[in-house]
Amino acid sequence: MAYADLRDFISRLESEHELVRISAEVSATLEITEIADRVIKSGGPALLFENVRGHKMPVLINHYGSTRRMSMALGAASLDDIGMRIRGLLHTKPPDGWLEKLASLPKLLGFASWLPRRVSSGPCQEVVYVGEEASLDILPVLTCWPGDGGPFITLPMVFTKDPQTGARNVGMYRMHVYDAQTTGMHWHVHKVGARHYAGYEKLGRRMPVAVALGGDPAITYAATAPLPEDFDEMLFAGFLREAPVDMVQCKTVDIEVPADAEIVIEGYVDPGERRLEGPFGDHTGYYSPAEHYPVFHVTAVTHRANPIYPATIVGKPPMEDCWMGKATERIFLPLLQMQLPEIVDINLPIEGIFHNLAFVSIDKRYPMQARKVVSALWGLGQMMLTKIIVIFDSEVNVQDMSEVIWRLGSNIDPRRDVFFSDGPVDVLDHAAPQALFGSKMGIDATRKIEGEGHFRQWPEDIRMSEAVRKRVDSIWEELGIG
Repeated sequence: MAYADLRDFISRLESEHELVRISAEVSATLEITEIADRVIKSGGPALLFENVRGHKMPVLINHYGSTRRMSMALGAASLDDIGMRIRGLLHTKPPDGWLEKLASLPKLLGFASWLPRRVSSGPCQEVVYVGEEASLDILPVLTCWPGDGGPFITLPMVFTKDPQTGARNVGMYRMHVYDAQTTGMHWHVHKVGARHYAGYEKLGRRMPVAVALGGDPAITYAATAPLPEDFDEMLFAGFLREAPVDMVQCKTVDIEVPADAEIVIEGYVDPGERRLEGPFGDHTGYYSPAEHYPVFHVTAVTHRANPIYPATIVGKPPMEDCWMGKATERIFLPLLQMQLPEIVDINLPIEGIFHNLAFVSIDKRYPMQARKVVSALWGLGQMMLTKIIVIFDSEVNVQDMSEVIWRLGSNIDPRRDVFFSDGPVDVLDHAAPQALFGSKMGIDATRKIEGEGHFRQWPEDIRMSEAVRKRVDSIWEELGIG
C-alpha cells in the first residue's frame, strides 16, 4: 500500500494509536533527544512535537521505532511478507509458450509500473527560497547529544548522480549544519555517494546534490537499503509501495527529487573542499570523532506550505534505526539465500548495531560448510563489514537469543571452531587498530561431523517423546495450571 506522503502515514499511525502529539514547548537542542530516547527504549509510540521553541515546523520522530510501525511504514502486514515478494520475483521463470507469456504479463507489467515518473510540479515546491534567501535556520534541526559538534540533519535522502553515467544514487548520510547555508556531507568511503564525489573530484567539477526530507516512508527506507551499486533506489521504493515515485526537477540543480517530500535542500559540493565534521553521538553508542569531510553549500530550500520536519536520533541501542536495520534483515534474506541457498535464517541483533554481529542458521551437508558460508558472507556487499559471524544448524532459531547463547556455549571448541580474517571494517569501528581496516571473527557453532576434527560421538538434543507431549496437551486444562 502506497502512502500519498508523510502526513498520510501520520494519519495511519494516529488511527492505529501509534502516535502521540505533544503540544508542550520543547527545545530542538537536547530536549527532544532526551524525550525520544526514553520513549524509544520503553517501546513507546511515534512522537509529533508541535511546539518546537523558535520554529514553526513540527518535528516527527520514532515513526519507525517498532516492528509494527516499520511494517506499517512499508505498507505490509509483516516485514517477512516483503521478503516473500522478493522471493517470488527471484523464482520467476522465463515463460515458454504464448499462454505462459500471457499469464505472466501482469507481473511483467508490474515492473514497469514501479519505475519512477517525472511530473511537472509537486507539493515539495509550494514554497521556494533561492540564493541568499535559502536558509537552513527555518528547520528545527536537532542537536542530539551534549558532545555533538552542533546540530545534525539525521534523516536525509541525499540524491547524487554518477558523473560519467548519470545514474542516480540515494543514500542516507548525516549532515552537520555549520551555518544557515553550509553543512558537512558525511560520505563514508564504502558508500556510493563517496564514489560519485570522487569521480567529480577527479574531473575537477562541482557536484550537484539535492536532499529530500519526508514523503512516503518507503522512499526514506529505500535510501538506507543495501542495494547493488547503480540500482535505482527510487525503483526499489516503487516496488515497496507498489506504485511509482513521482519525481520533480529541482529549481537550481539538475537532479530530480520526490515530488511529495516535505522539504528539499538543493546545493553543491566543490572538489577538494573539506571541513571538520563532528563529533557526533552515533549509532554505535559512542561519539564518532571529528574528521574532515566534504562541504555542502545550499542554493535553494523548497518545502510544502506547512511542512513537517522528520528526524531520528541514534545512540546506545535500542534506537529507532535498529528497527530499520531489522527491516533490511527480513527484506533482503531472499537475496542472501539466492547467493547461498544453504542459509535458513539470519539475525542481525539490535545490540550488534548492524555490523558487529550476525547469527546465521544453515542446512549443513558437508564438512567445513560453516567456514565457507562465513567467507562468502564477508564477500557480499555491506556484509563485508560484519565483525563477528556465528553459524548454527538449521533447527536452531537464531531469533531466540536464549537458544543462540546456549548453542554458542555448548557447540564450540574455541581453538577448533573460531577463526579470523583481516579486511575492511566500518569507518565507525573505534576498536579496530586503524581506521577502515581490522580483523573479523567467524565461529562454527554447528554440530561437528566427520572431517571437522571432532573424534567423539556428538550427543543428541534432549527431547520428550511425541506421544507424551500429545498426552499432556490433551489433559493440560484438567491440570489447572493455566
